[in-house]
Amino acid sequence: MTAFILAVDDSSSMRMAVRAALVGAGYSVTEACDGLDALGKAAGQRFDLVITDLNMPNMDGLTLIRELRKSPLQSGVPIVFLTTESDEQFKAQARAAGATGWLVKPFNAEQLTRIARKVIGR
Repeated sequence: MTAFILAVDDSSSMRMAVRAALVGAGYSVTEACDGLDALGKAAGQRFDLVITDLNMPNMDGLTLIRELRKSPLQSGVPIVFLTTESDEQFKAQARAAGATGWLVKPFNAEQLTRIARKVIGR
């Protein structure tokens, strides 16, 4: 069974890199350009994993996580930050908001796929 992943980043090139890595590993990927776009897409489909950037226009990644954690449809879905931020303060905020994990950019496809398999369980 295919796992469904929501990739959220304001950079189209970053979304393409995430998509390429995960589709190549057999996952189905939906892209969103910011938190608001992601919330709209998450309102109609349950995802097995959400991968989000932190700094985005319209709605940042922390706010997105807080909103997703309120949604019964996305309850319990693993959420991984993929961002340039590596400061412990940001990591603490992410954990408090409900993030499952953290991956610092730049990333390699193997690293991202390994994390996806670990948190999805397939």
